[in-house]
Amino acid sequence: MGKRYGNILETIGRTPTVRINKLAPAGVNLYVKIEAFNPMGSVKDRLALGVIEDAERTAKLKPGQTVIEATSGNTGIGLAMVCAHKGYPLVVTMAENFSVERRRLMRFLGAKVVLTPAAEKGTGMLAKAVELAETHGWFLCRQFENEANPDIHTRTTAEEILADFADTHLDYWVTGFGTGGTLKGVARVLKRRSPRTQIVVCEPDNSQMLGSGIAQARTPDGSPAGSHPLFRPHLMQGWSPDFIPKLTEDAVAAKLIDRIVPINGGEALKLARELAQKEGIFVGTSSGATFSGALTVCKDAAAGANVLCMLPDTGERYLSTPLFADVPADMTDEEIEISRSTPRYRFDKPSAAAAAPAAPVKAPEPPPEVTPAAAAFVAEATGDKQQPVVMFALEWCEFCWSVRRMFAEYKIPYRSVDIDSVDYQKDDWGGQIRAALAARTTWKTIPQIFVGGEFVGGATDTFDAWKSGRLPALLAKHGVKHGGDLAGNPYSFLPTWLHPR
Repeated sequence: MGKRYGNILETIGRTPTVRINKLAPAGVNLYVKIEAFNPMGSVKDRLALGVIEDAERTAKLKPGQTVIEATSGNTGIGLAMVCAHKGYPLVVTMAENFSVERRRLMRFLGAKVVLTPAAEKGTGMLAKAVELAETHGWFLCRQFENEANPDIHTRTTAEEILADFADTHLDYWVTGFGTGGTLKGVARVLKRRSPRTQIVVCEPDNSQMLGSGIAQARTPDGSPAGSHPLFRPHLMQGWSPDFIPKLTEDAVAAKLIDRIVPINGGEALKLARELAQKEGIFVGTSSGATFSGALTVCKDAAAGANVLCMLPDTGERYLSTPLFADVPADMTDEEIEISRSTPRYRFDKPSAAAAAPAAPVKAPEPPPEVTPAAAAFVAEATGDKQQPVVMFALEWCEFCWSVRRMFAEYKIPYRSVDIDSVDYQKDDWGGQIRAALAARTTWKTIPQIFVGGEFVGGATDTFDAWKSGRLPALLAKHGVKHGGDLAGNPYSFLPTWLHPR
């Protein structure tokens, strides 16, 4: 890295090749290429850049035109970054069973995410993307057939691998297949310029489409005509959709693949965790799967062989998946024992401050003086008929953000007076407003929420008022429309550490 870049897209690629130490078998040199070092954390950043820039060069993509693609997540995240930088609206279609982290990341980057039923699998989300593109005149990326996908891997990924092993030899290159872009783009270069390198492709052991030798049915444009007969659902998100992509089939037809290794899903989860805990390499389930394939290759490799394994993405894509199912949020028994091993700062007994001898009682400080200007400001803010809902808040406060999330979810328009923000710092204007609030409500805590001048209370009081019907009645009384469901649970907006167990 170590240089200045003109924009975020210039940081794509040049990912590191890292030696494996503790998990590598003796006598074999095992390396991994960590694609999580791309700016959005996956190998699909390369694809996204290649497809969009090719479409711009060939005028298939017009300025301001909406881009659409079907994705299990990583391609969509990469496209969201590229489109955000270049100014294209993006819509992605994604089966509902893929991790929520992916859809939230895409939306955070400005994309729209259209979910399709899990039962319709990858072909369903692809068909939805085609339907939307044809209906609205949007640019469809067609990542599974688009030659711009393998082309960017030919120009970048393959060249990086050759450079990393220029002073030695590469005996095996191990990868999975999602779109087939990495496989086709890299393998064709290695076959030509590093002929001793064997190309090893991994796929789920319960969904061996490539290993079956059964061809994929296709439409005339190369897209799949339905699911492959041997597809079965598996744990490796981003790997092996329910069809064999045309780009993958191209690699098969060109005899670029030397070996196909089936991978067990449980082993993929196990090795992803071991990469994190024994090598400090934080990657996802598909990386654990590819690494499992590399270890299988190492068993048969000659002494001194160099094996390179692709690790496609970061582990943060999998927080809501089985990969993290055994990782607790609360302290384990062992962690509780560590906490109990010293006397202070513990949850299971009074704090050290509480246990300490009582300090001399000080006379209570008089309440701060309420300035006429602050009192007038509070009266004006709470009495504004054009904006009946007002919250006096702190920018950093988790309880304030809980109320903000509720208002956003229920589409309640409101005014937020953030008394700790820069605008309220001069002459302690925020402190003056807080003093005026305390004088009016007798409450010293923040947030404080008002509707039509009537004090509702703080965060949990606002949630109580919603559940009891008081808050909806106040909103109706003052002509404030909302989109909330009284049967909903507003307490779910509280910080997770406060949720009742």
